[in-house]
Amino acid sequence: MARNGWHILRDGDGLTLARHLPARFDVSAVSLFPMCHAGRLAQQVRQDLWRALQRVRGFSPVVRVDRLADGLRVTAGGRVPPSGRSAAIVRRVEDVLSDPRARARWVNWAQAGPQG
Repeated sequence: MARNGWHILRDGDGLTLARHLPARFDVSAVSLFPMCHAGRLAQQVRQDLWRALQRVRGFSPVVRVDRLADGLRVTAGGRVPPSGRSAAIVRRVEDVLSDPRARARWVNWAQAGPQG
């Protein structure tokens, strides 16, 4: 576990950032990003995802970043108790991932550090 309480699991060409293990996607959305520092990108997505869903009882964010030939695939979402799973929650995750201002901020931050 990272010192800030988050697990960072690296495997092959990807990493998973999660508070609880095993990491689980009860709700999720996927988006593509340009090549940048995967860990920094995951942290930024996780922060905004938490801000958007912190009032969902039992929500625990998970972000997976996979390196592709021409960029990164981000899967964001996380654990939600069965009573909290809904299409509305998935839409909120999709909204976070598709927000153009947030995406620009995330990529700018992730490109500022070394690639990894």
